Amino acid sequence: MTSTRPYLIRAFYEWIMDNHLTPHLVVDANVPDTEVPRHYVQNGKIILNIDINAVRDLQLSNDRIRFGARFGSQSVDVSLPPTAVIAIYAKENGQGMIFKEGETDVRPEPPPSGPTRPKLKLVD
Repeated sequence: MTSTRPYLIRAFYEWIMDNHLTPHLVVDANVPDTEVPRHYVQNGKIILNIDINAVRDLQLSNDRIRFGARFGSQSVDVSLPPTAVIAIYAKENGQGMIFKEGETDVRPEPPPSGPTRPKLKLVD
């Protein structure tokens, strides 16, 4: 089963943009394969403005979040797995979604194969 996190990130991004607000991501910079400008990381986290006017070539795929942005006067390519996202929210009002830190998607056990029926006891 695929992860729900990338779908939720995309959905909240669209909802924030549809309401003419500014989407921000809170990212755990310590998650493996997370490429962010390290000099902007504080306490292991970085806040990224992903508004269409702040980034170029934004890609919110199931496996990676990628975009180019300017930090200070430097152009930087940012790339991270969706599991690194701690939260997505609108800057103006704080509405959005917080994910549990360090938690990958919990995959429930599949139901037993075949229909489940209660066991009936036959009586004479």
